[in-house]
Amino acid sequence: MKTSSIYIILFIFFFSGNLLAQQDPSYIFYRYSMNFVNPAYAGAEDRTEFAANVRSQWSGVAGAPETQSFLASTHIGKNVGLGVSIINDKTFIETQTSVAIDFSYKVQWDNYTNIYFGLKASGNSYNANTDGLMTFGIQGDPSLMNIDGGITPNIGAGVYFQNRKLSLSLSAPSILRPRRLEQENGTARLGRNKLHVYLMGAYDIEINDKLLLKPSSMVRYVENAPISVDLTAALRYDQTFEIGAAYRLNEGFAGFVLFNLDNSFDIGYAYEANVESSLNNTNNGSHEIFLKLTLH
Repeated sequence: MKTSSIYIILFIFFFSGNLLAQQDPSYIFYRYSMNFVNPAYAGAEDRTEFAANVRSQWSGVAGAPETQSFLASTHIGKNVGLGVSIINDKTFIETQTSVAIDFSYKVQWDNYTNIYFGLKASGNSYNANTDGLMTFGIQGDPSLMNIDGGITPNIGAGVYFQNRKLSLSLSAPSILRPRRLEQENGTARLGRNKLHVYLMGAYDIEINDKLLLKPSSMVRYVENAPISVDLTAALRYDQTFEIGAAYRLNEGFAGFVLFNLDNSFDIGYAYEANVESSLNNTNNGSHEIFLKLTLH
């Protein structure tokens, strides 16, 4: 890719207020990997699950965001769920890895409805190569040096409502605010991570014995940033595969497919394109691969 194209993307990314204040990773397959943001999902399916997600944003741009994620979830006894998640995220000059343990407790509302309460305990490793700011033409506070934040602890909480058709989720996976780079008035300086709050809703509509329509929405609130809204609709056929589309309000749109093999292994692929025409001309879109193994 031409150097000028890279600078165009960085210019848009920086001056829209996102560089050095990048939200936590967002996923097209969010409905199938909610443990990443809500600990109440741990064990909620009453089975053991392993899942992995690989997301490459703005493919073809050097240093663009890359995220690899892994989760495991199971239930213990009747009401207790446990989970673990690992997220590795690289964005231009920043690298961070988070390892979290989830605990959930189920309260049965009636024969078809459960409410889950969850707690997340995590450790986060963060570092930033501040020398790279000059490469991207960004001014840095003279007092900044390469930042290695070590391991910082964090906590999160969430609640999950589930019945046969409707599910609702509200969570804040990282309540504490460790230090990291941020930008203010065009200059990079040492600041603190922003609070992220996630609200998800989904409703399954049975069309016939083989077809299931699955609309859902994810709302992300990030402190001092515009609210992000995902609108998603998927059509599932005979528990075998599903195809869907998603629109991130004022940001991008995506299409995805998900195949279920032998009722125990899911594999999915999603492609996302940006709404901004200038971004579309300088990258090959975003790609996401999702894998999940279920042990019944």
